[in-house]
This record gives sequence, structure tokens and C-alpha cells, in this order.
Amino acid sequence: MALDMDGTIYCGGTVFPFTNPFFKLLAELNIGFTLLTNNSSKSVADYIAHLRRMGVRVTADQLCTSTHLTIEYLKEELPRVRRIFLLGTASMSREIAAAGFTLAADDPQDEPDAVVVGFDTGLTFARLCRAAYWIKQGKPFIASHVDRVCPTDQPTVLVDCGSVCAALTEATGRKPDAVLGKPDPRMLGEVLQRHELRPENLAMVGDRLYTDMIMAQRTGALGVLVLTGEATAAEAASHVPGLDLVVKDIAQLGEMLKAARNGGL
Repeated sequence: MALDMDGTIYCGGTVFPFTNPFFKLLAELNIGFTLLTNNSSKSVADYIAHLRRMGVRVTADQLCTSTHLTIEYLKEELPRVRRIFLLGTASMSREIAAAGFTLAADDPQDEPDAVVVGFDTGLTFARLCRAAYWIKQGKPFIASHVDRVCPTDQPTVLVDCGSVCAALTEATGRKPDAVLGKPDPRMLGEVLQRHELRPENLAMVGDRLYTDMIMAQRTGALGVLVLTGEATAAEAASHVPGLDLVVKDIAQLGEMLKAARNGGL
């Protein structure tokens, strides 16, 4: 099972009350899981710590992030890229640097090979303008994910990577050359490869239509939409193509899994 995180097992810094019982049930049913996230603001180590504070214990091989996919894309598709101008957090910067890339400074003399845009929670106007400048000069323009906003339990709107990229597109006339993370099938492809699974043996559980469910459909996995995050029941009902399964939350999904294991479905 592949599980989205924010909006599916927690919201912002608040874990849903049914999350830990659900993971206990998965263990009892011997169902493995991988947690997926487009949120590139945290490293794998950050996520492990964040989840532990909520009572959810996972290992690095149970996580897949858009930063990981971005690094893999750069290495495989743009092997000559070594210097990167990054709009991203300190955590993302460390992961990019640890992968062997050099981070270019906000300096017109420090020319990068590519511009990479993530979820930069400390974004400054100067760095946004520098990214636009290099994109305008024709540098490869890579986005870690498509999300327009990040879910939160606070009274604010968290402007995410997709919205920043939209601003850069308006300023430069260029869309990103590649957008990693969900709904790109490569994210579920990573899960399938890790566990030697076929798409029909995998369920993708998430709260967003334009990332989680579209990726499931593109990959051939079972798409399970939960209504604890962004998508509403009305949006789910009118979605084309139709969805495989819509549940109130992962607690309801857990009940269905138990019933199926006991021969009730």
C-alpha cells in the first residue's frame, strides 16, 4: 500500500486519531506500506522525526519524497548538470548537496547549470527574481512537485511549489521542463520497484484528485480517495474518469480491509 501523508494520515502538525490504529491494523494483516509525499521542504530524516512525534514509526526505506525523485531525474536525464540554483529549504539543500550537486549562490557571476524549484518556506523576493533570471537565460527549469498549496492546520495558506512555478512561468514565459513527484508515475514506479510488485497489487491512498488519484490511474494501481484532506465528496462524485474507491477516512478503509480478509467483501 502507498499512502500519502499530509491530508491522509495527518494534517499539518496534527495526527488523525485513527492513524495509529490503522497502522497497527496493517501490521496485524501483514500489509506493507510506503509513505509518499510531494512536500520537499523536509528531508527523509526530518519526516522520520516528524512522524515519530505523532507516534508513527517508519524507516527510511518506507518513505519516498519528491526530492528523491528530483535527484534521480537530474542524474538520469541531465547528467551534465552539476551546479544548481535552488529555491528550497535548508533540508532540501542538504539532500541536494549530499547527492553530489553544488548549490549556486544568489549572484549573477555564479552561473548554475539548472534551476530547481521546491517548496521553499523561506522564499525571498531576491531569490525568486534570480531564479527567473536564470530560467529566462534558458537554463533547465525543474520543479520537485506540482502542488499549488500545502495542507495546514493553521489559519493561513501555504503557497507551494506549483504556485511559485506559476509565478516564474508568468515572469519568463517558460513552464517547467519537468515536474517530479505526484502525479508523475515515477513515484509509484519507485514503490513497485522497491517491493517487486505489479501495479494491480498496489493501492494508492490519498486525499488529492490531481496528484494521488491521477497518479494511481496513470500507473494502473487501485486509487483510494480519502475525504480528510483537499478533495470533497462532490468533487469525487463528478471526477472524470470515475474513481476506484472513495472512503471517509483511512479508518473506514481499515474496516473494509478487515472485512475483505475475513471474507466479508
